Amino acid sequence: MNNIIEIFFASILNHNIALIYILGMCPLIAISTNVKNAKGMGLAVIFVVTLTSIINYPIYMILKSADATQLSLLVFIITIAATVQFLEMFLEKFIPRLYNSFGIYLPLITVNCVVLAVSLFFVTREYTFAETVSFSLGSSVGWLFAIVLLAAIREKMATQSNVPKGLMGKGMTFIILGILALAFIGFTGIASV
Repeated sequence: MNNIIEIFFASILNHNIALIYILGMCPLIAISTNVKNAKGMGLAVIFVVTLTSIINYPIYMILKSADATQLSLLVFIITIAATVQFLEMFLEKFIPRLYNSFGIYLPLITVNCVVLAVSLFFVTREYTFAETVSFSLGSSVGWLFAIVLLAAIREKMATQSNVPKGLMGKGMTFIILGILALAFIGFTGIASV
């Protein structure tokens, strides 16, 4: 049980998938223009990452027992695509404003490397099912934390700072991400994944 809790908090802090492993940058940078959209995208990523890991784990175990693990990457991608398609249809029907605010980035969750990376990490690290769920939930919460933190800083800077013209926009975003990554490296030593 301690290992599961340790994995969860480590994947949020000192093994943050966005700020330490530098994965999922395209939607992180594009959607982090305001906190509301960042929260919505983060929640969508939590749903997709956790659900696909829960689905992919038993599929991988079946493939492993059949000595067909070379198919796992293909199966993981199909599972991710189906889950994102389900989420897209759900949001379009029940939360159209959020669906419209995502624009092209909602379908891009399918190719967001965070979603696939979490499934590949549980395979290479040989996690149990409980550890996989803990890691996938923690990684996606860590990604949510990173995007909301970045969006809040960008919102604040847009109204209350004098950023030099050459650094406005994406330039300042990369500088902020670098500083956040350095801050999260400070959590190293708390726990290991």
